[in-house]
Amino acid sequence: MKKRLKAVISYDGTNFAGYQVQPKQRTVQEEIEKVLTRMHKSKETVHIVASGRTDARVHALGQVIHFDTTLNIPMDKYIIALNVQLPHDIRFLEMEEVEADFHARYSVHGKQYRYIWSCSDILDPFRRFYTTPTNGHKPDVARMEAAAKYIIGTHDFSCFCAANTSVKDKVRTVESLRFETHGDELHMVISGNGFLYNMVRIIAGTLWEVGTLKREPEELQQIVESMDRGRAGKTAAPQGLYLEKVHYPH
Repeated sequence: MKKRLKAVISYDGTNFAGYQVQPKQRTVQEEIEKVLTRMHKSKETVHIVASGRTDARVHALGQVIHFDTTLNIPMDKYIIALNVQLPHDIRFLEMEEVEADFHARYSVHGKQYRYIWSCSDILDPFRRFYTTPTNGHKPDVARMEAAAKYIIGTHDFSCFCAANTSVKDKVRTVESLRFETHGDELHMVISGNGFLYNMVRIIAGTLWEVGTLKREPEELQQIVESMDRGRAGKTAAPQGLYLEKVHYPH
């Protein structure tokens, strides 16, 4: 008898072409599905569904997936069996049985992302794949915080969406956006009910320009109201981005 399982997974995106299966590319989805299919001794692929896609070199601390299984294995043993067979850059952290109508993508209530810049004069070689280097530039965080106020709330975020998306409805709610300093690193933590393609990276790139005096904080209001991608800043590099948490209704 089939049952639906929900899992929280973590992965280092450095050597992946992204989450979603792509021809002749190494992806997170393909690696997990290969192991699950082997465990089920199935001739057909055991498919997983994620809360959303992540791009090449983007990391996940708390990605959520679901899949259906016929195996009757205790959850702790299931996690061990998966992690033993998976490559070292993917790990299952938590698993639980859920109702049959749970959907990792469509049941999402909100997400939290973290973006990290390394502002050190000399980039730590052990952080080069996990932060975006600034070549020693240190931004004015107070200016970035002032600009962030124009992003918080419910808006049409077309200005912060990659032009090649097919999504029609671009209205989203950003619930919070804050900055944290950890040594020589600057972290941007953003939460909302959903995010468009490249939205967090474009916000990060635009706020960085404010922090480095290339834009005024007040420009963000005009950018958001314009709904014009051309008015916003550059898309920040992928290796600084982490999908941190995915929230579901209780």
